[in-house]
Amino acid sequence: MEPTDTHRAIDAVWRIESPRLIAGLTRIVRDVGVAEDLAQDALLAALEQWPTSGVPDNPGAWLMAAAKHRAIDHFRRNQRLDRKHEELGREGIIQKIGTREVRAGEAPMDELDAALDDDVGDDLLRLVFISCHPVLSTESQVALTLRLLGGLTTDEIARAYLVQEPTVAQRIVRAKRTLSEARVPFEVPRGAELAARLSSVLAVIYLVFNEGYAATAGDNWLRPALCEDALRLGRILAELAPQEPEVHGLVALMEIQASRSRARVGPSGEPILLLEQNRAHWDQLLIHRGFAALKRSEKMRLEKLRSKGIRAGKTAGLRGPYVLQAEIAACHARARTPEETDWTRIVELYGELAQIAPSPVVELNRAVAVGMAFGPAAGLELVDKLTSEPALEKYHLLPGVRADLLKKLGRLQEARGEFERAAAMTRNVRERALLLDRAQSCTAN
Repeated sequence: MEPTDTHRAIDAVWRIESPRLIAGLTRIVRDVGVAEDLAQDALLAALEQWPTSGVPDNPGAWLMAAAKHRAIDHFRRNQRLDRKHEELGREGIIQKIGTREVRAGEAPMDELDAALDDDVGDDLLRLVFISCHPVLSTESQVALTLRLLGGLTTDEIARAYLVQEPTVAQRIVRAKRTLSEARVPFEVPRGAELAARLSSVLAVIYLVFNEGYAATAGDNWLRPALCEDALRLGRILAELAPQEPEVHGLVALMEIQASRSRARVGPSGEPILLLEQNRAHWDQLLIHRGFAALKRSEKMRLEKLRSKGIRAGKTAGLRGPYVLQAEIAACHARARTPEETDWTRIVELYGELAQIAPSPVVELNRAVAVGMAFGPAAGLELVDKLTSEPALEKYHLLPGVRADLLKKLGRLQEARGEFERAAAMTRNVRERALLLDRAQSCTAN
């Protein structure tokens, strides 16, 4: 294997394994910043050794073993430092390894070895709640969790969150420093604290899922490992907070969207758009799981309404953004063919979503639905109103949607220009090729 091929393999392994690696190390060292440093040391070791020795059969285990040795060295250095402090007359220095307090001078290496060999368990979930701790701003929570659990670069996070890359980098550095200084415990919150921190966690999990569902950059359109991690975290959350409609709504949304994964790429990895997908390839098990989660969400919603003395009926009370997006996904899942899609209902759902969670992206999606339900001219009218939105200035889907509507209206030269503009803005190789092909098709017609 050529070194360049090995480096690509290392990058792919890191994307998949780094969240578990950092989560497991955080459980031991109790400091997110230190855990990430140790994981990065393991990555450097891989970059040094794998080009000559080859990628191991179990690269995740190799990285964890390398990180474990570095963690042991880290604690030994700290112990030597503590002993030196004691010699200088400083007393009472205490380290914590796992759940046991270890006084300076002791040798906790056996406990450390055993702890690092434990199954990861729910470490990823604990890491999500640390990243979403209220000592951090919402923006920092999102950036840090995407970095630690999504394995995303600062550039990818910036594009996913529509902010500048230096801003994201600063948020991540400050967030890790804040968590370290606050000595945030590595645990899943309970009771009222769980409810208070839930909305941030849901937002982060869905952003991680979206990066797996449609990668912002790189050679691949899909990153299935991210979708799987997000789904796992969502399902665990549904067990932890079974009375929360939005948790079940997010799970429903992810299950239904994930059901399309096999149909979303062609034989060579090229993207296949929703209306062109072979729906026979949609995963019916995931669809049924999504419908079941949506049903649980509605049950919880009605119970909450009754507990507040509100009559059920068609009241939209307590129906949050994830439930509404899951309802939209369900409209697509129920349609056996694209022509059977209830676009009018989807327009209504986007309208309701815009009321409770207004954003330019929601309006853009609503414009697509309006174009399908009432014709491309109606959709284009809404899209044109969004062209001056600062948040969409570098959002490639805005010119992409506009191009599609222009093409349907027969305005091919304009459509070609918009497709090319969208292609220039995207950082995903597969998506760029698709957009350029669509631009070329405007000339062919």
